[in-house]
Amino acid sequence: MSPGLAVKTVKVPNPGDLLTRLPGPEACAWIHEGDGIVGWGEAARLTLPAGPDRFAASETWLAGLFDAADITDDVCLPGTGPVAFGSFTFDPRSDGSVLIVPATIVARRGGVAWLTTITGPSVREHVSAAAYPPDEVRWSDGSLTAPQWEQAVTAAVTRIKAGELRKVVLARDLYASSSAPIDSRILLARLAARAPGCYTFACAGLVGATPELLIQREGRDVSSLVLAGTMARGGSQADDAALSAALLASPKDAEEHQYSVDSVRDLLAPLCGRLAVDPAPFLLQMADYQHLATKVTGVLAGEASALRLAASLHPTAAICGTPTETALQLIRELEGMDRGRYSGPVGWVDYRGNGEWGIALRCGEVNGSRARLFAGCGIVAGSQAAAELTETETKFRPMRRALEG
Repeated sequence: MSPGLAVKTVKVPNPGDLLTRLPGPEACAWIHEGDGIVGWGEAARLTLPAGPDRFAASETWLAGLFDAADITDDVCLPGTGPVAFGSFTFDPRSDGSVLIVPATIVARRGGVAWLTTITGPSVREHVSAAAYPPDEVRWSDGSLTAPQWEQAVTAAVTRIKAGELRKVVLARDLYASSSAPIDSRILLARLAARAPGCYTFACAGLVGATPELLIQREGRDVSSLVLAGTMARGGSQADDAALSAALLASPKDAEEHQYSVDSVRDLLAPLCGRLAVDPAPFLLQMADYQHLATKVTGVLAGEASALRLAASLHPTAAICGTPTETALQLIRELEGMDRGRYSGPVGWVDYRGNGEWGIALRCGEVNGSRARLFAGCGIVAGSQAAAELTETETKFRPMRRALEG
């Protein structure tokens, strides 16, 4: 967004299903319980190189863009005016973090809907195209086969028991190929329909539905939903109840979860004048799986945008481990792959600094007729490789079903 661009936000009638508004597959989206923001076209785009300063560089770039814009905002809610969608790499050594300011945005929040349009010489409009589902989807191993990944888990448990660290999160990938191009709009619609409680997202080819809200900022109010500890859902009511009780009673999952809660609390506390943490986890239940969940809420002590808060929190123990640097080094050693933007922050920030950022989970990178899916597990001293492999299969399931229909 260069000087001379004009931004206008106006109220509009209820647009219905926001995802049906997307004219083409190069979508930006953030949907939760039917509300959210979708965008298309490009007013500006930034792709960032590797480096620990990728978040700070993006903040500087956005500040320049938003300060130079001529903004008329008749709605003045979080998400009005110019909005940047973003997706950042997990590892600072990885290239490919991206920010996109769509040229057109349609959004709804609490019964209020709005349209934001950006005009100017550098704006690229989106070309409309019909959406077709993937066809003849075939699957192949990712960077490690299942037995190789189990060996990595066993190696991690040995290192944990030796006292090198307390928790590490190990991920694996899986490849899908289709005889037809994979359209992100089809995946988004299927994910949102099957898991409305998740945050369904798309940004620069990364598509998914994450249950984990890294940070939400509305003015000075902030909140985070911490998830760690996972169990599949049961096939019957009795089985489901038994699995839920087992998750709540599991010492291994309680340990894994507490590390994640402590991580978010310790990172947010210096930024907040007031911070509250749920005294005990609750069950967050989705169609295929359930998590131990803890909500953290606070009031900022000073100025910090949602993007800056996401940068401060990343990486939490929920997707890296603890201690952080030791866990990150072990991930680099054992995973055998570059995660790319999987498990990095994904979300949006507006020109006032409000926004929502999740952790890019239950997702895949879509490129033409191919997709690369990801799933990971928190490994602690009590972890067993076969059980962790089964957990990854459960976590692959939402994206596999979205691809297969």
